[in-house]
Amino acid sequence: MRSGDGPLGALASLEVWKAWVALFLRGSFLHMTLSPKHLQLYQKIAWLFIKYAKPAIVEQANFGAEAKAETSKDKEAPEKFASSLEEMGPTFVKLGQLISTRGDLLPKRYIESLERLQDDVDPLPIETIREALETELNVRISKAFQSFEDTPIASASLGQVHRAVLRDGTEVVVKVQRPDVTERINTDLEALSAIADYADNHSELGQRYRFSGIIEQFQRSIADELDYTLEAQNLNTMREIVKDYPRLIVPKPVDGYCSAKVLTMEMIDGVKVTDLSGVAMTELDGEALAEEMFKAYLRQVLVVGFYHSDPHPGNVLVTRDHRVALIDLGMVGRLSESMRDKLFSLLTGICEKDADRVCDVALKMTDSPAHAVSRTLFTGEIADLLGRAHDAQVQQLKFGSVVMDVMRICAEQGLEIPRELSLLGKTLLNLDRVGMALAPTFNPNASIQRNLNSIARERSLNSLKQGDLLSMLLEFKELISRSPQRVNDILGLLAENRLRIDVDAVDEVALIRGFQKIANRIAMGAIIGAMIVGASLMMDIETGFSIFGYPGFPMSIMIVSGILALGFTYTVLSNDK
Repeated sequence: MRSGDGPLGALASLEVWKAWVALFLRGSFLHMTLSPKHLQLYQKIAWLFIKYAKPAIVEQANFGAEAKAETSKDKEAPEKFASSLEEMGPTFVKLGQLISTRGDLLPKRYIESLERLQDDVDPLPIETIREALETELNVRISKAFQSFEDTPIASASLGQVHRAVLRDGTEVVVKVQRPDVTERINTDLEALSAIADYADNHSELGQRYRFSGIIEQFQRSIADELDYTLEAQNLNTMREIVKDYPRLIVPKPVDGYCSAKVLTMEMIDGVKVTDLSGVAMTELDGEALAEEMFKAYLRQVLVVGFYHSDPHPGNVLVTRDHRVALIDLGMVGRLSESMRDKLFSLLTGICEKDADRVCDVALKMTDSPAHAVSRTLFTGEIADLLGRAHDAQVQQLKFGSVVMDVMRICAEQGLEIPRELSLLGKTLLNLDRVGMALAPTFNPNASIQRNLNSIARERSLNSLKQGDLLSMLLEFKELISRSPQRVNDILGLLAENRLRIDVDAVDEVALIRGFQKIANRIAMGAIIGAMIVGASLMMDIETGFSIFGYPGFPMSIMIVSGILALGFTYTVLSNDK
């Protein structure tokens, strides 16, 4: 694409320069650490944020109906936003793929556009690839390989893939990282971090969403993707996890042919799941393949805590022997045992349409107090969502979409979405697509509900695994060994009358004082009432003197009673709470 032809060609527009001048005049740059060598990059990022990202976030945050209506005017804005990210290079393509998991951050129409982001780029010259490969492996290609194809089978933003044959005749694929990609990504990340920090400190949106946290998460994610030794480890780990699933396969990395920037693995002869022809579909048992995929992924997420987090259709192949191959394990998810428990409760709650359970789990995931949200409104929206999902036709039902919608509702209630839930929602969304591609009538909801029962049994058995039992025995042994000494200490304190028990209970002194106060008030009220009644009965008795024309003695009692009543009322009103 020529400079100026695409969306970024508008950088020189008067609108963008006005925005930058306004920032400068307000003194905003004084609070922002800028590197002069990145000024053009800052300008591009600022334009991208002003033009697309900020309106999209405002629309999702629903900062007023007028703002929402304003941001919804440009119907093509989501596609333009995705195209702009593609034009800006690999860092921004990967960033777009990351924020496509944030249903709380962007509207659904933006999420759908970012999900389709592709990082296919023009291939590098074969000379550059050969030089990078020989430098990394420290061996000539002719010595390491029997043959090495010059034409790549895939060319992405981080690296490109070539077919090759090892000296022993094994067919492999070799992924070689682009030589300049790490430096370029580090430069982009430096600029993104500076702008994110500024936005967090000087904007309402930044304070609400903490953009610097998103960039930090992105830095960790892309650093893992740039280290091919980690991907080789992920491949070996995933091969071990799926070994009990005969319909699934993961390529094996080749020892001695891998480094931080080169990954060599066995070649899998297959086609993308979305490229299957009609004839091939008739020969497949698509329902069985989709069922095994969902079962394996649920086990990865809920039992093992290690899963392939990017199973989009381009990373799922169908082999000639009708198996499903999982490739590209640069992005994986890792879950703690506590998070696995919460996700299990969340998924079972969704399957059983239990809105209360889903709300409880969401609050636990975000560590938000129950009073932080309107529980009635929150539960009502979740119940409505689950009801609509349950009533949907099989062809319309997408379990991943339900999880993403749960995240959206949580965000609308002001709950901070944990990264694990965002990644799981995106994973399930991709799984839905793979399942529908393998078998158009496949019901993901029924599959998940069916497999959760077996997952629950395995989780229960795992809780009684040998390591846990050994830990329990060790703790029990410690209890037994220390018990005699502890009993002896307690008996010694009893013998010396020094045993003391601290009980966090009601203050009995304050309680008795309160009862006494109540009793005194009741007695005082009864006495005043009796005096008033007695004085009233004696009003007909003649006495030697009178007050205000009434008999003096009962009138004296009535006056004293009135004074006591006023004093008693004043004491109650001024002292009691």
